[in-house]
Amino acid sequence: MLVILTEDQLLSPQVVCQSCLLANRQGQPRWHQNKLCCGHLLEQISETELQPKQYQCQMGFRVAEVEG
Repeated sequence: MLVILTEDQLLSPQVVCQSCLLANRQGQPRWHQNKLCCGHLLEQISETELQPKQYQCQMGFRVAEVEG
């Protein structure tokens, strides 16, 4: 499940991405083969499997895939 990370909360991509020109037709981030296509991978502090990979979208939001 993809989430948008802010300083103090997690948001659904539907709330943020619905108005983004780079979102897909369903208003979701362009996620393909476990990679955010409308953003870039942020550097990981450590390569543990406990921390999800974080991306930064073109609009400046941090996006992560979490298991839920």
